[in-house]
Amino acid sequence: MVTLVLPRLVSFEGAGRRSASVVERNVAALRTAYWVVLLSGFLEPVLYLLSIGVGVGALVGDLTLPDGRVVGYAAFVAPAMLASSAMSGALAETTFNFFGKMKYMRLYDGMLATPVRPIEVASGELAWAMIRGNMYAAAFLVVMVVMGLTSAGLALVAFAAAALVGFAFGAAGMALATFMRSWQDFDLMVTVQFALFLFSGTFVPAQAYPTVLRWLVEVTPLYRSVHLIRGITTGVFEPSQLADVAYLLVLLGVGLAVAGRRMERLLCR
Repeated sequence: MVTLVLPRLVSFEGAGRRSASVVERNVAALRTAYWVVLLSGFLEPVLYLLSIGVGVGALVGDLTLPDGRVVGYAAFVAPAMLASSAMSGALAETTFNFFGKMKYMRLYDGMLATPVRPIEVASGELAWAMIRGNMYAAAFLVVMVVMGLTSAGLALVAFAAAALVGFAFGAAGMALATFMRSWQDFDLMVTVQFALFLFSGTFVPAQAYPTVLRWLVEVTPLYRSVHLIRGITTGVFEPSQLADVAYLLVLLGVGLAVAGRRMERLLCR
């Protein structure tokens, strides 16, 4: 029994170390200009929150949640901004940057000449994307707590949910990037991403849409993310949130599996 299990444990630890080496490479390659990109990724959702959540919220007033509770418009919009920030940060790192490294810089060709395998490259890049996404989430949650939009305890739970959102979108984005042929192909992805941002219950409840459109909205990954995080930050815990978690876990698993297989097919020919 020991002889069967021990090699697997050693192999897993080796895979973990090799994935960590991909993260270490990204840290070593940081440049001053990259921190400007990180700062912009944090400021965007905060500016949306202040302009729409607080500014427009003064005109909109309070909103009634599906369970009948009434919340301020800023408290309604803030968790959606958190989910959108997690999505945007993960996609930026695992689509544009990942595609450039793979197709133009040919960075992964050199990595695969070492014992690092395609799935380990994918795991390492996803972990690096999550470091970036979690920085956004943590900073934004601090802003929410300071503004009184949620409590510190709920913010900790929301941080874990935001990390799951980032992992799911990061894996999906990485898988999508392996199918891209040129930079122009990303125009469609950006269009879909912006549509998700506008129509995933971000600024108005999904119940306000016509029935058919509401059903379409409710099956999108960003809506499931917003629904999960909004429930947490407003103190609502219900069984449907377990479905949100399962949805995101499936998206994470499928995305990472597809990315690993596609990288192996594209780079190991």
